[in-house]
Amino acid sequence: MTNDLKTPPETPRQLPDQNTTTKVAAEVETGTMSGQVGQLVSSSSTRKFSPHYHVMYIALRLFCLSASLISVVVMTTAKQKSSISVFGFDLPLNSKWSFSGSFQYVVGISSVVGVHSLVQLVITTSKLLRKSSVFSSRNHAWIIFAADQVFAYAMVSAGSAATGVTNLNRTGIKHTPLPNFCKPLHIFCERVGVSIGFAFFNCFLLAISALVDVVWLSS
Repeated sequence: MTNDLKTPPETPRQLPDQNTTTKVAAEVETGTMSGQVGQLVSSSSTRKFSPHYHVMYIALRLFCLSASLISVVVMTTAKQKSSISVFGFDLPLNSKWSFSGSFQYVVGISSVVGVHSLVQLVITTSKLLRKSSVFSSRNHAWIIFAADQVFAYAMVSAGSAATGVTNLNRTGIKHTPLPNFCKPLHIFCERVGVSIGFAFFNCFLLAISALVDVVWLSS
């Protein structure tokens, strides 16, 4: 008895090319590694801190802005007219902050620091509302850190120069009959002293802000 059913010929199976397999595996591995690197970069660039950190940073900028405004306003309103008696002669006195280059220096530096603090305050507040990090990158953090340092040193320089002029007005010059000008011009000297005090306070706030920048960079 003959078997009419014929066995169909077997279709030859083509083995996958070794080069193709290696290429696919390499692509999968490369894609996985690139995904991991992307996750690491994303996590480092979107570094998050607690809300208390952002609130403290905003408070520092707000205090710096307030101190700058007070220093500028008080200094620019420092002026007074009076008279003083020297060897029995009454001499008129007219004192104004713009007569001294050191006082102008305080106003200039305080104004620049105020603008810097206002810009940082607006940027930080907007980022806090978006729930993102204070700094967009490490380069951004380094730039702000350097700016805070430079402004702090400039504020110390301006305050020190203005303090020397104010002290000269108060004590006079040794071994000369130069009188104490702050007695007849006490309002002027008091305003200048308040402005210089807030300038030094602003320097202290900028130093704290620089420390906050270091905390972010070291994390």
